Amino acid sequence: MIRGPASGIPDSATMHRILAAAIAASLPLAANGADPAALTIYRSDGGALFEGGGSPVADGYAIVHESRALALGGGRQTVVIDGLPSTLDAEAIAIDVGTGTRVLAQRVLAAGDAGLLAAHRGEAIEVYSADRLLVEGRLLSIDGNGIGVRAGDGRVHYLRDYTSVRFASGSGQPGSTLQLSLDASAGTERVRLTYPTSGLGWRAAYSAVLAEGNACSLRFEALASIANRSGRDYPAAGLKLVAGAPSFAKPTMAQPMMAKGMAAEAVSDGLPQQSALGDYRSFAIDGVLDLPDASVTQVPLYAARQVACQRSWLFESGGAWFPPKPMLGAGGPARSGGPVVGMLRFGADENLPAGYLRVLTRDRDGELEFLGENRVDDTPKGQAVDVRLGHAFELTAVRERTAFTIDRAARTMNEGFRLGFTNAGEGARTVTVREYPNRWSQWRLASSSVKPSRQTPGLLEFEVAVPANGKAVLDYAVTYAWTPADD
Repeated sequence: MIRGPASGIPDSATMHRILAAAIAASLPLAANGADPAALTIYRSDGGALFEGGGSPVADGYAIVHESRALALGGGRQTVVIDGLPSTLDAEAIAIDVGTGTRVLAQRVLAAGDAGLLAAHRGEAIEVYSADRLLVEGRLLSIDGNGIGVRAGDGRVHYLRDYTSVRFASGSGQPGSTLQLSLDASAGTERVRLTYPTSGLGWRAAYSAVLAEGNACSLRFEALASIANRSGRDYPAAGLKLVAGAPSFAKPTMAQPMMAKGMAAEAVSDGLPQQSALGDYRSFAIDGVLDLPDASVTQVPLYAARQVACQRSWLFESGGAWFPPKPMLGAGGPARSGGPVVGMLRFGADENLPAGYLRVLTRDRDGELEFLGENRVDDTPKGQAVDVRLGHAFELTAVRERTAFTIDRAARTMNEGFRLGFTNAGEGARTVTVREYPNRWSQWRLASSSVKPSRQTPGLLEFEVAVPANGKAVLDYAVTYAWTPADD
């Protein structure tokens, strides 16, 4: 049942509010009998999915499998299936009907009151004012001010002052509407629909609670955050979550290439069952779950566990790059400071889909407090996870150029630096220092007060021990060389 204007000529926005408010009171009919849906939801980082607000969004991707019972007459006919997602892909709906039924054509009408009314054009309807029947007949036309109905006596009524409309088919639920032109035998036919839609997505939500003491240990918890901004509810849905990054051809969504699933891995009772899905990972949620529209629902991915970890601290200046020619000018400040970043590393003992990791610790009062948050990319089992926590308050660094000379005739250049570190904390710290000699691609380390722990064509890395309540210094120099062809 759709409710319309009670009096006067409403504008389109007013009519939309009136209609939308009453759609939920529509009469459920056999033509729209629906079983709970099965959803395959792909991982998405779309911010709009996980932010507040109830409007459907174009982010996210899911495959929906659902059945509808259609009450059919014999021969050629048109039936209406409504209550579909507002964000479904109208070009990718697969319809599986019984052997005695043929689909002659299918049409998707956009979500909204106008689309829902248009889907029932030509059908039998009843138009009411409050509880009083105004006219019964066939819907002829719809515009921004009212509707046209041909009554049983042949006269046409144009109605602006009405409160509700009852359909002879469909449920009147909001969202996109599917019209099917069928050639079928009389009876009840169950139709299977498979279609992609945006407005659904998921990502991992991890938390790590650092244990007290000198040894690095954390309690690791993994949840899946599932967002529904599709414009419809999914009650008692079966859920499968897919981790990975399929290729999408359309701007908002596209049908990903699906591959057959491999044997599932055994997991604890009540936790998702994990398996391979082509090049991706699939997590089948145990049981069914309600996914109301405009909601974010969380379910466990893995059982919580204790994990060994390593703490470290990083000071990094610049980045790996080389100019097209040797950079001979002094350039840059002679002296600068910068943050020392606290780092956390642990090994992934399970496949970790991409998401966000929050790191916490217990303060002296026993309350959990926030240390930092970082994105975690898709991480296969057995690989390391590196997390940047934030700037270390008790560690400071100063970097200054101590030497810079050029011999243009010999085509060589020398540059030296001193890095000083201060630790105001009560515990000793080892700072990983990453320097990027990038005046030219040909260089060598001329001297250093600390032996480098790693050296590549674009990187020098040192481990500098800084005592508690103390200081430490790193001095190093590099020599660059080039040829006449490089000038």
